[in-house]
Amino acid sequence: MTPPTVLIVPGWRDSGPGHWQSLWAERLPGIRRVVQDDWITPRRVAWVECLESAVLSAPGPVVLVAHSLGCIAVTHMGPEAAARVCGALLVAPADPERRAVLSDFAPVPYSPLPYRNIVVASSNDPYCPVRLAGAYARAWGSEFVRLQNAGHINIESGHGDWPLGLALLRSLTEGAERAVAPERAEAPFEPATSPPPAVVP
Repeated sequence: MTPPTVLIVPGWRDSGPGHWQSLWAERLPGIRRVVQDDWITPRRVAWVECLESAVLSAPGPVVLVAHSLGCIAVTHMGPEAAARVCGALLVAPADPERRAVLSDFAPVPYSPLPYRNIVVASSNDPYCPVRLAGAYARAWGSEFVRLQNAGHINIESGHGDWPLGLALLRSLTEGAERAVAPERAEAPFEPATSPPPAVVP
């Protein structure tokens, strides 16, 4: 059986060197990265088409790892691509109505996502109030992880390797592995150094 492909989905202006998404893409085997043609002036149709193409070209089921505007792009995917997704880690989702350059991604869909997903948000994210992130999570049917004073969960807020995030990703990939091939016992990633926080449905 084909194990799930992990797709990194960066947000506005991409995730540069040292960002946890970039570090994971460099160090973990089998990860692919979605590369947009225009990171500076994002357009919803172009971004979503690029994401859907990456999902549909994967050899089997997909686990998405999205940050910021990448989370919103994930929620705009059509049913054909969404059906290929078996899990998503949605970190620090953006509020596209807060910045004019991101407004093409508004309104944000408020429909349940047809796969297991975990939303991680911070109490002091400057780009999305935690109450709004919680509303996203409720609408999307997410498990919700609230971090205290973690900023935008990026380099500026001190998140490099981010072992907590790796633990959450591992929970998604292990669940997908069991669903695809229950006889497999090994995990696709090395264990994270810290256990994941409790998740609140």
